[in-house]
Amino acid sequence: MTKEEVISTFDPSAPGAKGQLFGLPFTPENAELVVVPVPWEVTVSYRAGTAKGPEAILEASSQIDLFVKDIPDAWKLGISMPAIPQNLHEESTKLRSLAEQHLTAVEAGEAIDPENLLLSNINAACENLNIFIKNTTLNYIRQGKLVGLLGGAHSTPLGFLRSLSEKYDRFSILQIDAHADLRKAYEGFTYSHASIMYNALKLPAVGKIVQVGIRDFCEEEVDVMRRAAGRVVTFFDADIKQHQYEGKSWSGVCDAIIKELPELVYISFDIDGLDPKLCPNTGTPVAGGLEFQQAVYLIKKLVKAGKRIIGFDLNEVAPSGNDEWDANVGARMLFELCNWMAVSNGKLKANS
Repeated sequence: MTKEEVISTFDPSAPGAKGQLFGLPFTPENAELVVVPVPWEVTVSYRAGTAKGPEAILEASSQIDLFVKDIPDAWKLGISMPAIPQNLHEESTKLRSLAEQHLTAVEAGEAIDPENLLLSNINAACENLNIFIKNTTLNYIRQGKLVGLLGGAHSTPLGFLRSLSEKYDRFSILQIDAHADLRKAYEGFTYSHASIMYNALKLPAVGKIVQVGIRDFCEEEVDVMRRAAGRVVTFFDADIKQHQYEGKSWSGVCDAIIKELPELVYISFDIDGLDPKLCPNTGTPVAGGLEFQQAVYLIKKLVKAGKRIIGFDLNEVAPSGNDEWDANVGARMLFELCNWMAVSNGKLKANS
């Protein structure tokens, strides 16, 4: 069916269909926006579970009501997610057990040897994932689709950033996160979740990284920020809170953030950038952070300022047992990211 045929037969007020992202009846072929699921968490350093994020968000997403006050025709965009690649989840599980062996040795005081066969194999497998993600996302981009990525650990979007680097000469990253993620080969893992922005800086097309909500970082990362000479701009959570306690509005803080960004923006959203009451089971929760509507307000204001969102990722959503709260919050943030990306690209119209 064409997108128009799907729209003509779908009732957006009816219960959402299970197994379809947001209960929508679109396919990757007729959708305008494709969300690529990546169930991968090999190099997590604290709590596992994020590899189950895509499946949990998919299940929770069918409970979302599709009417968006600011974007009345949002559901007509056409959003779809291809089948979650179970082979990736299985490989992640297998490699995670090997990674835990390595971490046990490191915690026991053994020196990290990059030439160690176990570590080398893990790093090679993670690079293979990067290649797969690059090829997958680039294929959708070449079809004219808007593309988002749903992890998994925060290590997963590097391949996507590489594909965008082939399409765009220059863009910046808006990183919403509790952590700076600027460590080099953390715990010996070249593609650690704690190294995603360090690796992103290696891409010449990434002109600047603007970090928001950072509240957990090490001296090594502060050194990277300083050496970056303006290529990394960090809005620390403590500074944001202090400005607000002293009377500065969140709108004013957002203006300062947006001023640092050029026209083309990629959003990298680690769910732990939010207050941990909204994501208690995420891999590495940290006290503080943004409220849900604070984050949405920043994204909306970014779009209304004329910035164009060329891609996004949402990562580190981790379900726990029968607790669906993290997935519920994650699904709703994913819906916001999809809709506002579409508005920024002229695919949807927002109320003024």
